[in-house]
Amino acid sequence: MAARERSASMQRETSETSIELELNIDGAGKSDCQTGIGFFDHMLTGFSKHGLFDLRIRCTGDLEVDAHHTVEDVGICLGKAIKEALGDKSGIERFGVSHVPMDEALARVVIDLSGRPYLAMNAVFNENLVGELPVTLVREFFRSVTDHGRFNLHIDLFRGTNDHHGIEAIFKAGGRALDAATRRSERIHGIPSTKGSL
Repeated sequence: MAARERSASMQRETSETSIELELNIDGAGKSDCQTGIGFFDHMLTGFSKHGLFDLRIRCTGDLEVDAHHTVEDVGICLGKAIKEALGDKSGIERFGVSHVPMDEALARVVIDLSGRPYLAMNAVFNENLVGELPVTLVREFFRSVTDHGRFNLHIDLFRGTNDHHGIEAIFKAGGRALDAATRRSERIHGIPSTKGSL
């Protein structure tokens, strides 16, 4: 029997944002992300490309206020899509880790698709903004993803003087780690947990 397609579509409509998101875990790294925040789109594209996920996002947000609602709500939708696409997580590796360098920057991301949301992030940035993205929203994005995707995420930026490089290394490492954690294994039968559920 062929394995089911691991994909999900999300729609979210509030007074602050309107979002349509499509995710295919078993994609080829194709992306089309339009959030109104150029650097954020660039990061989502890197996440998709290096995680080999197909990702389409259309977001209209209250950017006249600031970028916070847009970034947070895209994270909410992405987390929910990851959770829905993975279903009961039968047969997956569950854990993933990736180290990614970007010139002088080096990031590590470790994931456990545990069913328990937790974000630990150790990253220091030097500027307030990269493009039109406030660097404080990098943490908010990943917090939203983990809260609604219900998994553990540990992010460490070991070094980096250029914030563009540091943030990009984090997003690329995040994509690669999630790809590793979501891979199916012929050696894993059923749910990869002694509890029998994730």
